[in-house]
Amino acid sequence: MTYTPRILAFAGSTRTDSFNKRLVKIAAQGATAVGADTTFADLREFAMPLFDEDLEAKEGLPSGARQFKDLLLAHDGLLIASPEYNSSITAVLKNAIDWASRPAEGEAPLGCFVGKVAALMSASPGALGGLRGLMHARSILGNIKVIVLPDQIAVPKAYEAFGDDGQLKDPKQQASVESLGANVATIVAKLKA
Repeated sequence: MTYTPRILAFAGSTRTDSFNKRLVKIAAQGATAVGADTTFADLREFAMPLFDEDLEAKEGLPSGARQFKDLLLAHDGLLIASPEYNSSITAVLKNAIDWASRPAEGEAPLGCFVGKVAALMSASPGALGGLRGLMHARSILGNIKVIVLPDQIAVPKAYEAFGDDGQLKDPKQQASVESLGANVATIVAKLKA
């Protein structure tokens, strides 16, 4: 690669032992393997109150939201593991997107999203692996002008899918998740070339 893609990986979960955090880290391994500079971000580390325009008008962008938005601005591609809560995305993921989408002086509208390349994945104890929530994540990101790749992974029965080392027990599934990360990095490199 002539351009080193910068890829941000995060999960829409704050749980310490989240299956989705494990999953997105595997995708990040795939991006790193093809030469990308990857960063893992834990949404728990960014204090963001529920989005509230009155709060924003009084106090501006909360510092956690600003830090998360700055990470988005500094990266070319996104690896997002989106847990499914009641057939949709999590409140923490939607809230982070909502805060990051807020305009700031000197920034292009949706500047931290427009033209970013993203891959989606999910892991769930259920039989569908979080597939229903991925449809919502895809719709939201597409509407804010993120280029969401068509390939996605939904890992069912997540409580038995991962080994003690955090990797997937099924080598084919492991390779598929790693390829999501590699694809994002490769496409970003081509677009930036």
